[in-house]
Amino acid sequence: MNDTDLAFASIEEIGKLFRKHKLSPAELTKLMLARIERLNPKLNAYITVAAEPALAQAKKAEAELFAPRGRKGHRDRGPLHGVPISLKDNIHTKGIRTTAGSKILKDFIPKEDAVVVGQLREAGAVLLGKTNMHEFAYGVTSNNPHYGPVRNPWDLARIAGGSSGGSAAAVAAGLCYGSIGTDTGGSIRIPASLCGIFGLKPTWRRISCEGIVPLSPALDCAGPLARTVDDVAILTGVLYSRVGREQNMAKLSTLRADARKFCLGIPRQLFFDALSSEVRRVFDAAMRELGRAGVTTKDISVPLLDETEDAGNHIAWTEATIYHQQQGYFPARAAEYGDDVRSRLEMGHKVLAVDYLRALEIQRQFIQQLHLALAEADVDAMIFPSTAAEAPRLNQETVRVGAHEYPARALLLRHNRPANLAGVPAVSVPCGATLSGLPVGLQIMAGVSSEHVLLRIAKVFERFFQPQDRRPPI
Repeated sequence: MNDTDLAFASIEEIGKLFRKHKLSPAELTKLMLARIERLNPKLNAYITVAAEPALAQAKKAEAELFAPRGRKGHRDRGPLHGVPISLKDNIHTKGIRTTAGSKILKDFIPKEDAVVVGQLREAGAVLLGKTNMHEFAYGVTSNNPHYGPVRNPWDLARIAGGSSGGSAAAVAAGLCYGSIGTDTGGSIRIPASLCGIFGLKPTWRRISCEGIVPLSPALDCAGPLARTVDDVAILTGVLYSRVGREQNMAKLSTLRADARKFCLGIPRQLFFDALSSEVRRVFDAAMRELGRAGVTTKDISVPLLDETEDAGNHIAWTEATIYHQQQGYFPARAAEYGDDVRSRLEMGHKVLAVDYLRALEIQRQFIQQLHLALAEADVDAMIFPSTAAEAPRLNQETVRVGAHEYPARALLLRHNRPANLAGVPAVSVPCGATLSGLPVGLQIMAGVSSEHVLLRIAKVFERFFQPQDRRPPI
């Protein structure tokens, strides 16, 4: 492999090179740091690069892996051992600043790691640094007024999506082998879709959010972004392992699946009401290809789908404002927020109690309806486009779909709120590109604790669309 091939290798491939002593964790970490130094000025994917700690972790991993088997000091911590990854900058890292993309926390250095960081360290992962994001995770563009916008590696004039935009851009551009982001209304899946990678929002509370700056605790999830399904499975397995729930998630053999075994439900409401012509073309072509492979589909209906966006907004607005008030940030330090985040915190003040309670009731009913719809239709999961449009340009406020102009933020959110509201897992999978080369993703959503099913289905998709063969033109 040349350096570029190495930068885009899978975690499994890197692990094999380590264990054959054909590559060392220190060599690989230096390669990643050099790529970050060269490409990050274009992408603005990282806020903080932790070069010295990363090299120290890599040398420790190297000493453990390369010590003779059976001798003192040898230890193989598993598939992530010595592999360089990144973390969204709202995840606490001991001794490394955690800004949450904000001016208010620009000098905040946590005294303890978040739970997920402890799990990654125990697995031997090398933490390269903290990725750029939408301020306080409260937006879907990652146009950050304090640290600059994250740029899409497929077109630097376009957004990477958000709020985990830096994570997605770094993974897509070969600046790490995976990243951990957060998702409250699509903040893993939206940037994964716009950047052409895989992103998993797990079942609510299956991955710990302890030690992560919250947005809306009733909806927040942490999860992985990576270039292959197997890499997503490896990261997910590590983050589940402490609670013993999915010990075999990282075993790649568990992801093998026959396309003919799956029946997927297509919800014709909401997800297809406002869809760009290019996203529709790519999605329809993908479904035809999967049909030829043996995947079956049927239409499915969930009555309250159309109300999930407003319900999710009312919950998120209220909880976000309460958190920022409790921390003493808002309204006392209102001038230190970006305009868009400040305006949303102000909206949280205006949510009536009756509207918040109605949102909670819609959430309860929607959870029941979704489980019932999946069971009655006898489908393994639902499938639909991850976003209604391809990546908008930086600072583009509206997107034209047909004869109508839609707010860009609302258009990107609308396909993603349902999974957060229901607390169910969903994964964004690359399925092709627009005529101009911009990635398009499709989303698979299933019932509670069905991550293994989603990843098996995603593995089928990966075989046909092979997104790892595409590399951004940067």
